[in-house]
Amino acid sequence: IGAFSSDGSQEEGYFWSAALDWPLVWDQDEETAIQSPLGGSKISWGGPPLDVRTTTTRLHFNLAPGGERLAEIDRLVSLGADRCDATACDSDWTAMTSPDGHPFCVTV
Repeated sequence: IGAFSSDGSQEEGYFWSAALDWPLVWDQDEETAIQSPLGGSKISWGGPPLDVRTTTTRLHFNLAPGGERLAEIDRLVSLGADRCDATACDSDWTAMTSPDGHPFCVTV
């Protein structure tokens, strides 16, 4: 099965758990992990970000929720995300950042 790991605060794990509707499977000592309800690899975060990002992040989510994009963006903002002007996304996508500043993109 395996796991994808990234630096990040406990808040980052809580955010992605709510954003993806995936349960927390680990939440201890400032480390969190989530996993799809269908199984598969875990995604984990441990410790606060060490440095300000100056290069492309190694873990970049592209979300395609299949519904109304603005409603999804509003939902993600209510969970702690921010809109940003990053150029990491194509024009059909909206660039955002997670609570720890990790960029991700949303489309429909």
